[in-house]
Amino acid sequence: MRCPFCAHEASQVKDSRPSEDGAAIRRRRQCEACGARFTTFERVQLRDLTVVKKNGEREPFDRSKLERSIAIACRKRDIPAERIDRLITSIQRQLETRGDEVTTSRIGEAVMDGLKALDHVAYIRFASVYKDFSEPGDFAEIAGAVGDGT
Repeated sequence: MRCPFCAHEASQVKDSRPSEDGAAIRRRRQCEACGARFTTFERVQLRDLTVVKKNGEREPFDRSKLERSIAIACRKRDIPAERIDRLITSIQRQLETRGDEVTTSRIGEAVMDGLKALDHVAYIRFASVYKDFSEPGDFAEIAGAVGDGT
């Protein structure tokens, strides 16, 4: 594993333990060159996913993009990191079981469903960007849907 600090290619595993309810292995590593410590995660990947964008372009699924968008929606909310990570893993598993290709709209809907169950404010934040809100009434409409339980 390449060191993120000095780019040296050799590191030692100092500690390994399961995380995410056993869905991943968390490894603490130490670089043999500079001595820096860093954490890596090893996850099961059911298949290689290809994301089909709205313009028809295709690109490999990137979990880090999913992590970033959910982290932005959940910023400054009192949501434990483990719950967010479980949500991300759950969404990824859902997508992997549906086939080799997934549309961006399917990813967005899966995120909205997950956030709606996790935190209403994070759900509204994500929905405002995903659905491209342009008027205050758009917020009222989605907030009403959350309040109604729909």
